[in-house]
Amino acid sequence: MEKVLIVDDSIVQAAQLKAILEDEYDVTIAQRAEEGLRWASDENFSLILLDVVMPGMDGFTLLKKLQEEIITKNIPVILITSLSSVADEQRGLVLGAVDYITKPFEPLIVKARINTHIKLYHYRRQIEQQSMTDQLTGIANRRRYEQYSAAKWSEAVRLHIPISICMFDIDRFKVYNDTFGHPAGDKVIAAVAQTAASNLQRSTDFLARYGGEEFVALVMGDSSQQIFGHLQKIRQEVENLHISHDPSVAQWVTVSIGGVTVIPEPGNGYDFYLKIADTMLYDAKKKGRNRVVWADENLKQLWEKRSSDQH
Repeated sequence: MEKVLIVDDSIVQAAQLKAILEDEYDVTIAQRAEEGLRWASDENFSLILLDVVMPGMDGFTLLKKLQEEIITKNIPVILITSLSSVADEQRGLVLGAVDYITKPFEPLIVKARINTHIKLYHYRRQIEQQSMTDQLTGIANRRRYEQYSAAKWSEAVRLHIPISICMFDIDRFKVYNDTFGHPAGDKVIAAVAQTAASNLQRSTDFLARYGGEEFVALVMGDSSQQIFGHLQKIRQEVENLHISHDPSVAQWVTVSIGGVTVIPEPGNGYDFYLKIADTMLYDAKKKGRNRVVWADENLKQLWEKRSSDQH
């Protein structure tokens, strides 16, 4: 059932709208703008009905805040206005509202407008999802990663929690492509993506194809030791796929993984730590491939020793 948020300080008016909608939608009521902003940020609403006139923060201010937040800016907002408030309608539409409904409410019109805008919302989301998905692997693409990384870095700064930046690279992939051909190479990329994705399924985990045979993951909340151990498991699972490589360079297809865990402070730059993650990946390659090399919260290097290492 689609979720609709009503933000209205009038208990009577909100109850009337809820009565019109509750047979078809999961309706939540917030009586203050601040409460509405919290609900909108925490829940997955398909539409918001917003009264313009409220005490404290008014509807226009809330609409502006919703438009500024990455999490809420794409949720369609319909204004609740009186028949005489043409200026309010104009101002709201300029600020980003998609439509308006007038008081007193006509149930059939209310339902029709809400149904139309929820359908449009899902259509836009479907198109956006397609543009943000890597067609070969089904995971996020570079464009989606650029958006997500900026949002999650800001969140980690605000909440003062660890964020881990992980870089994956398929070992000796050019040799594999040259030996077995590009269609086989595409299957390897898809298999590695599926293996990594199956191990990064929490709501706070994110995986994207960074380019070619390289992937990037962002993990929120875990310590460096936790993510270091988890990525060793992923590395091992890729090796356990037993995809035969060119025997002149390796028995199986494997991945090298590098990364960094940081508790970012205001003023810290994401790109600086992305470069550290890339350096750790380079070190993993240099130390023999098919291993994880990590920089912990103090930028101390952790690296996975393999039984095949000479020392």
